[in-house]
Amino acid sequence: MRLLIAEDDTILSDGLLHTLRRSGYAVDSVSDGIAADAALASSPFDVLILDLGLPRMSGLEVLRRLRARKSTLPVIILTARDSTEDRVKGLDLGADDYLTKPFDLAELEARVRALTRRAGHGGRALVELGALTFDTVGRVAHLRGEAVDLSARELSLLELLLSRSGRMVSKEQIVDHLCQWGEEVSANAVEVYVHRLRRKLEAGDVKITTLRGLGYCLASAPATGA
Repeated sequence: MRLLIAEDDTILSDGLLHTLRRSGYAVDSVSDGIAADAALASSPFDVLILDLGLPRMSGLEVLRRLRARKSTLPVIILTARDSTEDRVKGLDLGADDYLTKPFDLAELEARVRALTRRAGHGGRALVELGALTFDTVGRVAHLRGEAVDLSARELSLLELLLSRSGRMVSKEQIVDHLCQWGEEVSANAVEVYVHRLRRKLEAGDVKITTLRGLGYCLASAPATGA
């Protein structure tokens, strides 16, 4: 999953980048409202973490413009202002959640997981596809009851494919959702990630199908008769 942090406090922003990347997310950051608005208009993200007190353009204006583009991107607003009015304005403009500074990083991670779960998996804590189960809270996959050992990139790829199970996901969409700015990921690299994940799932009844020239589809394999 790919996140955008819009925060002008460099210490806080760096801390969020480190924590969320360590958890396996692809994370980009900007430090002012104009940069945030431009990033949101040009790149796909799965969650926006938005400070209300941004320079050059307020977080509230960034949010207003985002919703004016009919985007349903989940948004967590951050504010140092102990003001009910600010929180109400943000929620009325379409924010999904908020945190008042200072906050615990573990709580922010939990709220990010809750929003991605709601957006991609209908709010389910446990997603099941055939013999594969994915715990969206702990971000752990099991196949026939056994934990699947996945790298951070493989985990993010599985999470993306599961959120769109039964539907085609293009290589371009995989790159957009798994890679942050500055990462050079080729189509061949995507094929390698898919190949590795496919091998780790082959003992179960789920299959990643290659749609040649289009992308990939994760689905439960049909049962075969005797």
